[in-house]
Amino acid sequence: MSGEGTVREIGHDEFDPKGTLALISVYFAILVVMWIFMYFVEFLGNEMTVIG
Repeated sequence: MSGEGTVREIGHDEFDPKGTLALISVYFAILVVMWIFMYFVEFLGNEMTVIG
C-alpha cells in the first residue's frame, strides 16, 4: 500500500455547481418570503398581524 489515492482533475468546463445553485436559490426564496411577510405586517395594517 503506497498511500497514494486516485486524483481526478476536474476542468473548468466539467464543473457543474448544482449544489451551490440550490443553496443560493433556497436562500433567495427565504428572503422573498420574509420580505412578503414583512410587507403584510408593516404596510397593510389590519390585513395580517402578528400580535392582536
